[in-house]
Amino acid sequence: MIGGSCFVPDWPAPAPVRSLVTTRNGGVSRPPYGSLNLADHVGDDPQAVAANRQRLGRRLPAKPCWLQQVHGTAVVDAAAVGAAEVPVADGSFTRRPGVVCVVMTADCLPVLLCDQSGTVVAAAHAGWRGLQAGILERTVAAMDVPAARLLVYLGPAIGPQAFEVGDDVRQAFIAADRQAAHAFSRLPRSAEAVPADRAVGQPSGVRVTNGGWLADLYLLARQRLLRLGVASIHGGDQCTLRQRELFFSYRRDGVTGRLASLIWLASA
Repeated sequence: MIGGSCFVPDWPAPAPVRSLVTTRNGGVSRPPYGSLNLADHVGDDPQAVAANRQRLGRRLPAKPCWLQQVHGTAVVDAAAVGAAEVPVADGSFTRRPGVVCVVMTADCLPVLLCDQSGTVVAAAHAGWRGLQAGILERTVAAMDVPAARLLVYLGPAIGPQAFEVGDDVRQAFIAADRQAAHAFSRLPRSAEAVPADRAVGQPSGVRVTNGGWLADLYLLARQRLLRLGVASIHGGDQCTLRQRELFFSYRRDGVTGRLASLIWLASA
């Protein structure tokens, strides 16, 4: 059940695997970062971010391996990252108990992965750019176990009825896999009261769409995972933009906080 400051993902992960996803609630940040913002790069008061991370830390075995996410495909071994390091990467994995992998999002797709035996876990940040470029493929490769033995949880992301993109995004995915066309539906040219695509600097409110597309980020991720041979895929039923009371959304609010999706192996 989702509520409070965080929730445990509903997926059949093996006993050694622990996972957690935060909501926007239960922190000390003031609007527009209210209230459990965990990102230190979005303009929030650093002391508030530190206090929020301290609150999260009470639920964890160790400080998470925070990443400087750049919508790329680099994946690091979280156990090899120094305590003061913040590597430039969009994914991390570990085989060492007590090491916490984490990604932050506010519309992009957080993906948690583990193997059936509970010997390796990973977290990936899959915005459309990273997803199209191969962040999931790179993460699965780094885990170095047969894809058929993996379990995946798709965390809170912008939903298929809210994620507006241009034809360039659609064509980029279809160029790699024609089946990706099934993840896009046409938007009619009309005036609509919908949140604007903040990524291209448009204001919110009523505006004229130009025959763009709605993209299903969850389906695009599932397609990529299935092509790799991953069959056990869970989650993918939330919308950060529409569920305002639970989640941060960059496209909805522009200036906002970030959620965290975390995974680790329990110590023996």
